[in-house]
Amino acid sequence: MSTLTSREFNQETGRAKKEALSGPVFITDRGKPSHVLLSYDEYKAVTEKRVTIGEMLSMDGVEDIEFSPSKVTDIAEAAEF
Repeated sequence: MSTLTSREFNQETGRAKKEALSGPVFITDRGKPSHVLLSYDEYKAVTEKRVTIGEMLSMDGVEDIEFSPSKVTDIAEAAEF
């Protein structure tokens, strides 16, 4: 992970691209993160379609999985103001 100012990014695009191969590069404007540069492979991994819980529960063999959740003992209470 590295951080570049927007000025550094504009002046050193090659460096930013090289650093993005080993992790995200955060680009800042006025000291605050404004953009993130990722390699294409990392971008694909982040945006890939994820499996929903419904799809997981309908998979073959799911009935063979043992699942015994513990009893919930925490009870929500109204906040006092």
